[in-house]
Amino acid sequence: QVRLVESGGGSVEAGGSLRLSCAASAWNTCMGWFRQAPGKEREGVAAIRSDRTTFYSDSVKGRFTISKDNAKNTLYLQMNSLKPEDTAMYYCAATSRVPPPYELGAPLSVYEYNYWGQGTQVTVSS
Repeated sequence: QVRLVESGGGSVEAGGSLRLSCAASAWNTCMGWFRQAPGKEREGVAAIRSDRTTFYSDSVKGRFTISKDNAKNTLYLQMNSLKPEDTAMYYCAATSRVPPPYELGAPLSVYEYNYWGQGTQVTVSS
C-alpha cells in the first residue's frame, strides 16, 4: 500500500504560480498529477515514469513542470502562468505496476494508477 499526501494548493490570480508537492510512503514506477473540476471527469495533467520520462497534457504543456526527488520520494508540480481554467482539485497518483505504463497515452490515464492522494484545491481567479 502506498500513501500519498499532497500539499501546496491555494488561490492565486491568473498569471501567477503555485507548486504542488506529494509525499509518497513507498517506491513506485510511475507518478502523476490529475485534476478534476466540478462536473467534469478527472483528467491527467502530468506524469513522470521511473526512467524519468515526463508526459504532459496539451493544455498545460509549456506552463507546468513535473519533477521528482527520489531521495525524498516526493513528487512536485510547478505551475506557472496559471489560468482560470486550471481551477480544479488536483490529485497525486502512483502505480507500482511493473513494467510501468509505456503504451501511448497510458501515463496520463486514470486507469493506470492504483494509489491516489486526497487532493488539494487550486483556484485561479481572473
